[in-house]
Amino acid sequence: MKRLEHAVESIILASRWLLVVFYLGLAVALGVYAISFAKKLYEFVMKVMVLDDTDTILKVLGLIDAALVASLVVMVIISGYENFVSRFDNHDGEVHWLGTIDISSLKIKVASTIVAISSIHLLQVFLNHQQYTSEQLMWLTIIHLTFVVSAMLLAYIDRLTGLSKGDKKAAAEDGPSL
Repeated sequence: MKRLEHAVESIILASRWLLVVFYLGLAVALGVYAISFAKKLYEFVMKVMVLDDTDTILKVLGLIDAALVASLVVMVIISGYENFVSRFDNHDGEVHWLGTIDISSLKIKVASTIVAISSIHLLQVFLNHQQYTSEQLMWLTIIHLTFVVSAMLLAYIDRLTGLSKGDKKAAAEDGPSL
């Protein structure tokens, strides 16, 4: 029976390597997104002399938005691989945060990035407000505020969990209470 248990555990542990397919897929998607970014940048550079200030700001915000999305994908790939599949070996030019982002921190960073992306999108909408109805503007604002509140709640829950873990660790170090 112990042998069967060990075999099942080995299969379950080995299944984490299936995640590599997802991370490689995200890397390919990032490459495709980089091509899309290059196209947007080229179009912006070619039209920069005929754009007014608002259109220039909108194009730049679109590029910033793309950079944030790309950074989010990289964060998920690297920290997901590091946390769920295998530790990275030391490489030259290693990212300083590599291996320091746990799942809880990743959730907070993802939520913060989503809020930043949403903020940029909302700013783009407000700069083009004449193209939207009041109801559309209201719903876009409500959706953005939902992202903001969700990110704040995630951070708060993470803080509470961290404090709780710290209390348990301190209690274990102090020994049993009487």
